[in-house]
Amino acid sequence: MSEATFTFRVDEELKEEFSTAAKSRDRTGAQLLRDFMRDFVKQQQGAAEHDAWFRRQVQVGLDSAKAGHLVSAEDVEAEFSNRRAETRRKLQARS
Repeated sequence: MSEATFTFRVDEELKEEFSTAAKSRDRTGAQLLRDFMRDFVKQQQGAAEHDAWFRRQVQVGLDSAKAGHLVSAEDVEAEFSNRRAETRRKLQARS
């Protein structure tokens, strides 16, 4: 793997505090910065993958709705009314 230099400015006090904190972990600042960069890239890739998955799921739902595979609001309300009633019965039985 080829290497490149990444240069940026930072407040001297922050640099010293960061170096001290890194040293307390038996690491150099450069090692920690590379770790942080890898973690950030991995996090962004995960977020992009989740976003792509979510968009595919939404499209599946939209396609299903366009194809007429819908559940009426009345049917949904009836189903959850039954679920609420069942939960109340279970709670009362525990009392």
